[in-house]
Amino acid sequence: MDISTQNPAAPPTPQPTEADAKRAARGATRPGDRIFLGLSRGSGIFVLVLMAAIAAFLTYRAVIAISKDEANFFTSFDWNPSGVPPQFGIAVLAFGTVVSSVIAMAIAVPVAVGIALFITHYAPRKLGGTIAYVIDLLAAVPSIVYGLWGALVLVPHLNGLYGWLDTYLGWTGILQWNGGAPRSLLTVGILLAIMILPIITNVSREVFRQVPQMHEEAALALGATRWEVIRMSVLPFGRSGVISASMLGLGRALGETMAVAMVLSPSFDITASLLDPGGGTFAQNIASKFNEATEMGRDALIASGLVLFVITLLVNGAARLIIARRKEYSGANA
Repeated sequence: MDISTQNPAAPPTPQPTEADAKRAARGATRPGDRIFLGLSRGSGIFVLVLMAAIAAFLTYRAVIAISKDEANFFTSFDWNPSGVPPQFGIAVLAFGTVVSSVIAMAIAVPVAVGIALFITHYAPRKLGGTIAYVIDLLAAVPSIVYGLWGALVLVPHLNGLYGWLDTYLGWTGILQWNGGAPRSLLTVGILLAIMILPIITNVSREVFRQVPQMHEEAALALGATRWEVIRMSVLPFGRSGVISASMLGLGRALGETMAVAMVLSPSFDITASLLDPGGGTFAQNIASKFNEATEMGRDALIASGLVLFVITLLVNGAARLIIARRKEYSGANA
């Protein structure tokens, strides 16, 4: 029997060309998809235009102010834009903003990651749900309420902590306390840490919940303990998410206004100790001086706001670089 007669060769299937693929894509696109694509693209372009408009406005008013400033804008400790001649600088504001935000991040990030891990991998379901609900409520508390709580409750109860730090760590100079109300950058950092804790916790919790179950089961099958599973499977997978969550929290810490204004005793001076009253931040200075400022004073405040705007952009850019560099080591790509 001739095999060729029983199994005739099938004709070759024509390969679709690039033009055919484009026509098929256009034909398969529904009107709703085209509308959604246009709206999404327009939204992205609108955000870019809005950011450019804000940057242009801040730059224009900042140039006017800096051109009339008789002091060094970046290194001067004075803030007297209404004087004759006007003299103002951002050295104290930049120092206070960065230091208070760093303190807040150093306190909030480890605690938030620990809470997120406890909720997702240690706590029973009901207990974890209750804790998550309370954390969500903390995120809804207004800044002014945090400020009132900080001024009326937190500040009066920090004398013991400040005394302990001065007794055991005062020799460093950084934690030396000379008495007085604890309205310092350390107090601001503690309050900011409480405020940004819900943001970092909630995002980290959702990231840890996305860890593939097979990764954890494989680690357990190899004899890993609960902590080893978290260290080898959960944390590598969620590293980029935790960094993103931390940057969200840092963004709020950098721009927080009313809570800082109600807790800090502002002064245009930089002290070596974090426990001494004084210092200031960009947002707090703008909020406290804007109403009474002259036209020149408002331009000076806008110039300081431009510096805060640039710092925020640099922080976000650095976060993107960190995430991009660590993406290849993330468990998401396994």
